[in-house]
Amino acid sequence: MAEPAPPGYRDGKDAVLKRLRRVEGQVRGLQRLVEEDQYCIDVLTQVSATTKALQAVALQLMEDHLRHCVHEAMTTGGDEARDKVTEASQAITRLLRT
Repeated sequence: MAEPAPPGYRDGKDAVLKRLRRVEGQVRGLQRLVEEDQYCIDVLTQVSATTKALQAVALQLMEDHLRHCVHEAMTTGGDEARDKVTEASQAITRLLRT
């Protein structure tokens, strides 16, 4: 059986992890705001910022996937290419629903 291909974000893994740690800090900050009974709008503003930060991570991962995984499959052609394009389209649809 063939070894699975490395993820498309492999070269930028440290940057992705750094962004995710920043989001984790934002979530902890949100918890603290609620624990301290902060004003609703202030909490909502931070929820929005955290959501945008997660969306930025998702978009970077999608771009990496398209540049690496989908491009490689398109070069190979056949069923794998069709499957990777379908998979990417479904992932984009899921991202747009959020």
